[in-house]
Amino acid sequence: MITAGAVAGAVALAIALGPRGRQAPADAGVSVQLTPGVVLAIRDVARLEATTYHIEKVVEAGDEQSKLWGLLHPKDVLLMVAVGDVVAGVDLSKVRDEDVVVDGATHSVHVRVPAPEIMSASLDERATHVYSRRTDVMATRNERLEGEARRAAEEQMRKQAIDSGILERARASADQTLRALLRSLGFVDVDVDWADRG
Repeated sequence: MITAGAVAGAVALAIALGPRGRQAPADAGVSVQLTPGVVLAIRDVARLEATTYHIEKVVEAGDEQSKLWGLLHPKDVLLMVAVGDVVAGVDLSKVRDEDVVVDGATHSVHVRVPAPEIMSASLDERATHVYSRRTDVMATRNERLEGEARRAAEEQMRKQAIDSGILERARASADQTLRALLRSLGFVDVDVDWADRG
């Protein structure tokens, strides 16, 4: 998650080093200075958490058992109300030196960033609860059932968020944030390129 301190540190570092980095090819006789200032500033931001989806789901988990040589099939069933958050963003620690090209003469920068990804899918433990549980008379209570329901809920929330377009929303949000950050560092022309889009 981006903190104010991380952004402030990145901005201060990049301003101190100036709008330089791996320079674009220069004409013969022109001196080119290479410094990792912009790359370090981007990496300092690290995990850019761009979009969060808050999701509520009802999950049913059951354990059907076989008793009396298969004559009876009692069940242990629970119904859970699962509440949680799915966070998507960009891992900027994956940005390499060659992914940033700076032209100091025109104050322009080209940055290639990795594709957005799901960074976490976690349940809100205070809001998630078992709504009901029924264990048939002949059934054995399965103590692992609630844990399995929680894992299934997290996976379903992750899938639902992806199906609902969280990655594209994260891409748009991260793109806007990166452009604003780089412009605040003094770059006039900012080009953000995504690794998964060729």
